[in-house]
This record gives sequence, C-alpha cells and structure tokens, in this order.
Amino acid sequence: MKSKTLKNIIIILCCLYLAPVSVSGAETKPVRIGATVSLEGKYSEPSAMIQGGYKLWESQVNKRGGLLGRPVQLILYDDKSDVKLVGQLYEKLIKEDKVDFVFSPYGTPLTLVASEVSEKHGYVMLVSGASGEKIWERGYKNVFGMYATADRYFIGLLDLMARNGLKSVAVLYENSSFNIDVAAGIDSWAKRFGLKVVFSKGYKSGKTDLPGLLSEARAVNPDGIMLSAYPADGYVLLHLMEEAKYRPKVVGITIAPSYPDFQKIAGNMAEGVFGPSQWEPDERIPFPGTKNFIRDYKSFTDILPSYHAGSSYASCQIIEKAIILKNSFAQKKIRDFISSLDTVTVIGRFKVDHTGKQIGHNSILIQWQNGEKQIVYPTKMQTAPPKF
Repeated sequence: MKSKTLKNIIIILCCLYLAPVSVSGAETKPVRIGATVSLEGKYSEPSAMIQGGYKLWESQVNKRGGLLGRPVQLILYDDKSDVKLVGQLYEKLIKEDKVDFVFSPYGTPLTLVASEVSEKHGYVMLVSGASGEKIWERGYKNVFGMYATADRYFIGLLDLMARNGLKSVAVLYENSSFNIDVAAGIDSWAKRFGLKVVFSKGYKSGKTDLPGLLSEARAVNPDGIMLSAYPADGYVLLHLMEEAKYRPKVVGITIAPSYPDFQKIAGNMAEGVFGPSQWEPDERIPFPGTKNFIRDYKSFTDILPSYHAGSSYASCQIIEKAIILKNSFAQKKIRDFISSLDTVTVIGRFKVDHTGKQIGHNSILIQWQNGEKQIVYPTKMQTAPPKF
C-alpha cells in the first residue's frame, strides 16, 4: 500500500515538473521570417547590404525580447541573382519552412517573382530593395514599397542641371524593368525642366554594348550622360570614358555611386559623379534613429551602410511596429496596419497609396567630391553644393 502511494506521488510530481516546461516551449517557439539574398551574381553588392540590415535587426530585436515574447529566427537562402530560382525558394520558405513572414529580395526582377508567390499565399511583403513601377501595377493587396519609385530617381540631377544652364542629356539604360522605368522618368522630367534628351537607348550586355553606345552618345555632344544599370555596368562606363579621355559636364549613375567603396573601385573617375540615393549614412540626416543605426550597422558589419541597408532595416522596423501595436501575427491585421501607416523610419517618411506604392519617401542626390560622398540635393539636406 505504501509502495503504491509513493508511486502515485512520484507520478504527480513528475507531471507538475514537466507541465511548465511544455508550456514554456510553446511560448518560445520562434517567429520565423524568410527571405532570399543574392550571394553571387549581378545583385550581390546591394544584396549584401540588405542582408546586413536584416541580420542587424534580428540581433537587436532578440536582445529586446523578440516579438510578443517570441525570439525571431531569420531563414535566408541564396537566390544567386536568378529569377527562376527565387520563385522556388519563396515557395519553399512558405510551404516547407512554414515561415510566419517574408522579407523581400533585392532588385525589381527578383521582387516581381517573389511577390507573386507571397501574394498567392496571402503573405505581407515590404519591398526593401526594388522600385520598378510594375510591382504596384498588378492589383496586389499585400505588397508595400519602401523606396521612392524608379521614375523619380534623377529628378534632383535634372533640376540642378536646369538651374545651372545645362541643356541636354544622353540616357543609357539596361533593358530591365527597373532601368527602363528610370529612363522613362528621365525623359518625362527632363521635359518639365526644359532639358532635351538628345540620345536614349537601352542595351542587353554592358560589356558588349556600352562601348558602341558611349560612342553614339558622345557624337551628339550632350551636357550630361545618365546611366541606369546595376553596379558592374557603372564601372564599365567609367572605364570606357577613362580610356576615351572623354568626360561630359555631368555624369549620373544609379546604384554604384551610393556605395562606400565606389571611389576605391572607380578610382579618379569617381570624382564628380552624381548618383540618386534613398538615404545616406550621414549623422546630419534628421530622421529618428539614424545616428544609432549608422553606428550599430558599422559595428555589426565593419562597413558603413548604403541606402539598401537602411531600407531593409527600416522594413524590419515597420514589421516590428505592426506586430507589437496590433498584438498579432495575423497577415491581414499586419497588412491593414501598414496600408494606413504614416510614420518616419531611419531612412525617412513611410506612406503608401492604395496600390502599395511608396508616396511619402523622396530620393536624394549625392555627388563624389574630393574622395567623399556629399548630399547635394535637396537643398535642405545638402552637405555640400554641387560641382559641375
């Protein structure tokens, strides 16, 4: 009898001991967030910045106790800058890994495919590395932009050219959706500023096609040349100009000039180059958290952030804010919150229209002067006047 009683007591004690462990395990199930990054291929340079922003936020949010008491676990796959692969990987993240949320890849071509998958499954996607117009022309309800759209990238440079008496511009662009949108924006805004687009042509391969295109553009003697392309082609163009000993009054290039190492890679040809940017790692920029983000990113990665890093980090801030304020992980609640949000992140204002397109944020313009990046537009954010 005593043996039976003792046995029952032991069983009860074991149950009491094990029950809290089981509940605790359920409470600490991680919030799994998936995305792809381009560790190789044409998008690798900006994508590395985006990856740094995601990982920094993951580290910080977990130090703060996670999301609603649950730790955050990032699941990142290498999409190799491959449009076909990225769709497969987002299907895997949602259907096999069963992530709670997804973040975006880098680049309009990859984002078009990734967001098609996320939309199909009803997942919210904050687009932190793309600005092509097509992303928001499909009637999707769960896709929200962080960047000023591609057609507005060179407004600042065109405005400055007009104010300084320059008259004409030649446009070279890679034949992909984002770069086509940038070129169309240049054409539209040039007319508004009274500038003439004297040459405009797209291409498939920078190494193969840019030599001939530069010769054609040079023949019409423009005041400025603007190139819309991913980083490698920007360096190709500058190398071709150096070989030809040719330099128009204005050179504007997308993406590449925004990187801290641009001058190191481009050498003397970097001097005077203009580039559109969504944000810059300058502590004088008056957005909340900017100083801390610059410091923390550099400490975390050993490099200064570009606007790509700032945007990915800001998208994480928005997701965190939505989850905490709605006290929910439900996709619909998060979507509804973001669609009506008007806030300021480390990179500036966030506000989207009914399509999810960013309308609150504006791009800025930088120029490399004496080996340093300077903000030259808009005037209220200027760290140095432009040089022509």
